[in-house]
Amino acid sequence: MGKLTTHVLDTVRGTPGKNIRVELYRINDTGETLIKTVTTNHDGRTDSPILNDEEFESGKYQLVFHTAEYFKAHNVQLDDTPFLDDVVIRFGLSEAREHYHVPLLVSPYSFSTYRGS
Repeated sequence: MGKLTTHVLDTVRGTPGKNIRVELYRINDTGETLIKTVTTNHDGRTDSPILNDEEFESGKYQLVFHTAEYFKAHNVQLDDTPFLDDVVIRFGLSEAREHYHVPLLVSPYSFSTYRGS
């Protein structure tokens, strides 16, 4: 069965993004439904897949990474209204047997993502 994982890297400090709150939403015609909230571990990953086996369904999803609260916790100077408060990534899962990995490289002013392995 399929699974969804993530990995966050802090490009300011050059370290894994530890203790970042991440929310997973399923997107459909009626809006967004919160499925799960997880927190990254010391390696910037979650302790288990965000979606795994029986939870995995094809469809459109959204990950929300609460990055401003992470940078504030690490004493990174941010504006009163941060440029990147939350990083939102929308993507599709289509193959039920595939591993979808969504890495995030992030700073207070930029981010990058891709489908990893």
